[in-house]
Amino acid sequence: MRAYELILILRPTLKDEERKKLVSTVKDFLGKPEVVKEDDWGQKTLAYMIKKETSGHYTRLMLEMETDIPQDFEKRLITHDGILRHLFLRREENEKKPSVKAEAPKAMASKPSASAKVPTDKAKKAASKPTKQKQKPIKQKSN
Repeated sequence: MRAYELILILRPTLKDEERKKLVSTVKDFLGKPEVVKEDDWGQKTLAYMIKKETSGHYTRLMLEMETDIPQDFEKRLITHDGILRHLFLRREENEKKPSVKAEAPKAMASKPSASAKVPTDKAKKAASKPTKQKQKPIKQKSN
């Protein structure tokens, strides 16, 4: 069974019922996959305008399918009026953590950063030595 992650940015003007219907339509495009997890991230402001919209409603689906993705799936997503953008990822079966959202800041806070390392004596000496660069002589043009 293959694991996929689909993130949709939907038009903010859609009502809840329309949004749920659109998500179920997208699932139908895939042939009724097994939905492992469905997250509604809510409405957020976009960094730039997409299809004359300044905000979008984010939805994430974690899916598992036995068959391959239909060839026209991406084309259907692109041409659908209610979908502003999408991101469709194939995930590794052993990967349990979500690939996006606010997990990165937590992981970075728990790990010591590379800049926090104490430099060794060699690194200190190398940093204190000035580097010499050869200067090329300037040639004067003669008429």
